Amino acid sequence: MASFFLRRASCSATRLLSSSLSLSTATIIPKSNPNPNFIYHHHLLQLSRENKIASPYLTFIKEISTIPSTKKEQKQNSGELPNRGEKSWIDVHLPRQVRPYAHLARLDKPIGTWLLAWPCMWSISLAAEPGILPDFKTMALFGCGALLLRGAGCTVNDLLDRDIDTKVERTKLRPVASGLLTPFQGLCFLGFQLFLGLGILLQLNNYSRVLGASSLLLVFSYPLMKRFTFWPQAFLGLTFNWGALLGWSAVKGSLDPAIVLPLYASGVFWTLVYDTIYAHQDKEDDLKVGVKSTALRFGDSTKEWITGFGTACISSLALCGFNADIGWSYYAFLAAASGQLAWQIWTVDLSCRADCNRKFVSNKWFGAIVFSGILFGRLLS
Repeated sequence: MASFFLRRASCSATRLLSSSLSLSTATIIPKSNPNPNFIYHHHLLQLSRENKIASPYLTFIKEISTIPSTKKEQKQNSGELPNRGEKSWIDVHLPRQVRPYAHLARLDKPIGTWLLAWPCMWSISLAAEPGILPDFKTMALFGCGALLLRGAGCTVNDLLDRDIDTKVERTKLRPVASGLLTPFQGLCFLGFQLFLGLGILLQLNNYSRVLGASSLLLVFSYPLMKRFTFWPQAFLGLTFNWGALLGWSAVKGSLDPAIVLPLYASGVFWTLVYDTIYAHQDKEDDLKVGVKSTALRFGDSTKEWITGFGTACISSLALCGFNADIGWSYYAFLAAASGQLAWQIWTVDLSCRADCNRKFVSNKWFGAIVFSGILFGRLLS
């Protein structure tokens, strides 16, 4: 129907133009482009410049000429995900109605789940008896919990930061910021994830249930920290490494401060390294919108700062292993982990977003190396 009215309007405009102008064909219609739509828009431009068409008519023509004429425009107006460049498995394999929620939980970017899960796995492995593999059921529960809690954290972050995200190049296409999901839909999805997470938490002992529930205060407060302090990465470290405490308590039913506190501290220092590198991707946008980060706090001294945090991370891991009386193989793996962390810090180009992201993602291997050291150290104890 829209195309019918457009053709009628084009015919009317052409008749009006032919009666209003006495211009030669050569000056109006290039021989290389006799397309009727070109003739129409070219004549319309001439008339508008000479004020020979009344403004209501021009307004009408402008409105009908903006009818989506390409599949890309029609797709954007249909409520589908905006063009994100490369398509992920979410855009290829999931139903269209589910895709925005999967993107909201960052299911196509598993690095966040890995970074949340590794401290849990470190702690569970440390709590295992010498010479015995860690409990697989407990590790599976914590793996699922890391996936759900990471998704819930991303949802909280996007709901609270939706006004900021629209001004940042990397985040402006997120489902809530782009308007693909309403805040109410995001809130309902958050409730669904927390409900599933509660089901996992109830599988643990009473001590761990209370300890796990107390982490929600950090989960909900962390997204606000960038508004008030240059140290939101420290608050993220406190949040993301809570599993270092929870994993031990899930196995032992209590906490051993001599072991779990150095382990927890090592995770916080580790987070300060990788999330400061990550924050350098957004430092220009953060300055524009007025939010804070350690990347802005440290500036040109970033490598010196994160070298210090990396040293503190490795030192805390060594202290934790010593207090846990773990086998010598743990320290061999810890030396390899030190090399991986040093490689990140020394080679990262903080002015290159792509390289910052590559170094950030490589931290899944740091976590895997430390886990392997704990695993073999316990088995060979």
